[in-house]
Amino acid sequence: MKAWRAGACVVAMAAALVGGGCKDKAESGGSEEAASPTTSASVVRTDGSSTVFLISQAVAEEFQIANRGLRATVGTSGTGGGFKKFARGEIDVANASRPISKTEMEECAKNGIEYIELPVAYDALTVVINRENTWATSMTVEELKMIWEPEARNTIMRWNQVRPEWPDAKIDLFGAGADSGTFDYFTEAIVGKAKASRPDYTPSEDDNTLVTGVERSRNALGYFGMAYYLAHSERLTPVSIAWSKNPATKDPVPPTPETVLNGSYAPLSRPLFIYVNKRSAETRPEVRLYVEFYLKNAKKLAGEVLYVPLPDRAYELAKQRFASMKTGTVFHGESAVGLRLEDVLALEEKE
Repeated sequence: MKAWRAGACVVAMAAALVGGGCKDKAESGGSEEAASPTTSASVVRTDGSSTVFLISQAVAEEFQIANRGLRATVGTSGTGGGFKKFARGEIDVANASRPISKTEMEECAKNGIEYIELPVAYDALTVVINRENTWATSMTVEELKMIWEPEARNTIMRWNQVRPEWPDAKIDLFGAGADSGTFDYFTEAIVGKAKASRPDYTPSEDDNTLVTGVERSRNALGYFGMAYYLAHSERLTPVSIAWSKNPATKDPVPPTPETVLNGSYAPLSRPLFIYVNKRSAETRPEVRLYVEFYLKNAKKLAGEVLYVPLPDRAYELAKQRFASMKTGTVFHGESAVGLRLEDVLALEEKE
């Protein structure tokens, strides 16, 4: 990652979490009220996933440099929180680290919100441990389920309960907050049901808080998007994951851009999206300009913030979908757990 980009992303994330929404650095200088539709029609309002935030904030910065006088704000209320605002018509673009759910689709329909679903990058949820942890460098999905399922509360508390040869030491758990798409995806992929998780862990919508928590505890275990691990790889150790249903291999697989692209890092690889309010795109030129700019630059900027860019064909399909204002979702409210990159691409081409 370029040094300036890494620093900008960390500072912007902190500003968003403290202030309730990210103010752009190029043109802002104002309050959050300045981003409301009643005071500034030229503002493109984005909110949602803290994972997709890194890409969207990079896009917003470049967009404002290229289009003086226009503003793009990016908030981090989580995928679920972003979809709530999106369904109420409060934002133009929702960042999402999972596909829109059936309940969210119903809320949008109830409020007359039509949306355009656009994949922008690929990610891998990364399970991490403290650098001093030398025993849990690889784990199975079944072991992770044992630790994270609801029944583990006040039951699976120590490392040697997972494997007898591991230390008799308390596991300190860190993970995504319940309004996060990362939480939804991880629980469905590992536990088998979205939002099914033990409650006795340290949750946060701020991935930087999770990084710090794991770094400070020798017995910690946590999870978040791969970009946050790669940005702090000198402070954490990634866990290689073995999955009995993995069609590529039954051996533990590390989270890397290569294993995400070839489909072997499963089931924790996932597509990332933006959802665009069709009415905003049709009636406000700045929104259309912003989304076109996003899709044109997503490959380069996704790579700069350490996500896995999509193949060129995927970006072309997304551009075509947006140009034709094609609404709806190729997932139809279903999960994307276990889908490889080529599977997602096939769904896009089929539609």
